[in-house]
Amino acid sequence: MKRIFKTAATTALITAASLSHASLSDDKVKIGVLGDMGGVYSDITGQGSIEAVQMAVDDFGGKVLGKPIEVVSADTQLKPDIGSTIARQWIENEQVDVISGAVASSVTGAVTKIMSDAKKITLIAAPASHAFTTSGCSPYNAHWSYDVVSLANGTVQPMVAGGAKKWFFVTADYGFGHALESVATGVIEANGGEVVGGVRAPLGTSDFSSYILQAQSSGADVIALANTGSDMVNALKTAAEFGVTEMADVAGLLVFTPNAQALDPEIAGGMKLTTGFYWDMDEQTREWSKRYMARMDGKLPSMAQAGAYSSVMHYLNAVEAVGTDDSDAVMAKMKETPVEDFFSRNGYLRIDGRMVHDMLQVRIKNADERSDANDIFAIEKVIKGEDAFLKLEDGGCEFALNQK
Repeated sequence: MKRIFKTAATTALITAASLSHASLSDDKVKIGVLGDMGGVYSDITGQGSIEAVQMAVDDFGGKVLGKPIEVVSADTQLKPDIGSTIARQWIENEQVDVISGAVASSVTGAVTKIMSDAKKITLIAAPASHAFTTSGCSPYNAHWSYDVVSLANGTVQPMVAGGAKKWFFVTADYGFGHALESVATGVIEANGGEVVGGVRAPLGTSDFSSYILQAQSSGADVIALANTGSDMVNALKTAAEFGVTEMADVAGLLVFTPNAQALDPEIAGGMKLTTGFYWDMDEQTREWSKRYMARMDGKLPSMAQAGAYSSVMHYLNAVEAVGTDDSDAVMAKMKETPVEDFFSRNGYLRIDGRMVHDMLQVRIKNADERSDANDIFAIEKVIKGEDAFLKLEDGGCEFALNQK
C-alpha cells in the first residue's frame, strides 16, 4: 500500500513538474480558420468549418495547459493570393499557431508554403489534391479527411471492374480537378478502361450546357464529374435536363453530404461515391453530428467540417501531451498517437502527413428508401485505409522517405 501511494505521489510530482515547464508562445494557442464563406464551397466548409473548430475548442474545455485557446477566421474567396496574404499576416503579426481549412487545393498550396517556411502546422481538412503528401509534402502538413487517390480507388475502380469501360470527364479547371482527373484516369486505364474525352470548366461555372452536350456526344459509359460543391450539383442537374443520366452513368467523384442532400433523389438516386465520413454511420457519428446540427440550425455536417473538428482536437491533445505548442514537438506527438474518434476508424497520421483511415463506399438512396430529409446515403462497403490511400513508398515525399 505504501508503495502504491509512493508511486502515485511520484506520478503527481512528475505531472506537476511537466506542467510547470509547459511552454506556449504568447501564453495561448491561436487557431486560424481559412474558409470559403460565400463561394461554391461555402456549404461544405464556410461557417460550418468555423463552428466545427470552435466546437472542438469548447469540447476541449477552452484552455490547453491552463492557457486560453483562441479561434480567428477569414474568407479566402477561393483565391490563392488572398489566402497566402492572410496566412502571412496571421503568422507574422497576429501570433497564429496553426491554420485549419484553406478549402481549395490551389489556396492550400499557397498557404502551406508560407506555413512550412514558418515551421507552422496546417491542418488540411477540405482540399482533395494529394500533392500535400507527395510533390508538395512538408513536415508541417497534416492532410486529414480524404484525397483524390482514395476517391478514385473507392469509386472508379469498382465501376470499371463492373464493365463501365468508356469514360468522359467534366473537370474543375484548377489543381484539385486536374489531380482528380489524372489519378482517376490512371485507375481507369490500369483496369482495362479508356478515357474517350473530357472538358474543363472554370470554378464557379453557372451554365454547364456546352460541357454536358460534349459529354453526351462522346459515347461514354460514364460521365465523371471531377468537381464538387455547387459546381457538381449544377453539372448533374444539367445532365439530367439533357437526358444524359438516361444514357450513361454519371459519377460524382467528390460528393459531400450537404450537396447530395440538395439533389433530387429522382436525379441522384443510385449514384455510388466514396466519402470519409457519414453522419449516420453509427452511434459515435450520430452523437457528434446531432450536437453539430444543434449549433448549425439543423444543417448536416460535411466530411470537411467533421474532419476540421477531428484534426483540431488531435492537435490540441498533442499540445497538452507534450506541454508546448512547438510545431516539431506537436507534430511528432500527432504522428505517434492513433487517430481513433467519431471521424476516424483505424486512423493514424503517417510520416508524410497523410492521415490514413477507413473510407466508405456509399450509394445515394432513392426517394422511397429515405425515412426523412437527412437520410441520404446507404453504406455499401468499408474500404480499409491501407487500400484507399496511396502507399508511402509510391508518393515520392522526399523528407518522409529519408526518415523511413
